Amino acid sequence: MVVDGDTVVFVEVKARSNDRFGTASAAVGEQKQQILRRLAARWLDEHPTRRGDLRFDVVAITGTRLEWIPHAF
Repeated sequence: MVVDGDTVVFVEVKARSNDRFGTASAAVGEQKQQILRRLAARWLDEHPTRRGDLRFDVVAITGTRLEWIPHAF
């Protein structure tokens, strides 16, 4: 979790050494997104003073390529 102004940002970081089985960002599918949403809800319940905007970003590293996807889902 990071903060960007008044926005709480949950960041999923994925890394793969190559794209043989797809890019690292492709590993953040619907099931993983659901898990992250549940974890974020739990974190927010435990930190009630951190209310405001919410965002999910993905940082994906495939080989030597870095990809940042703000507002990924």
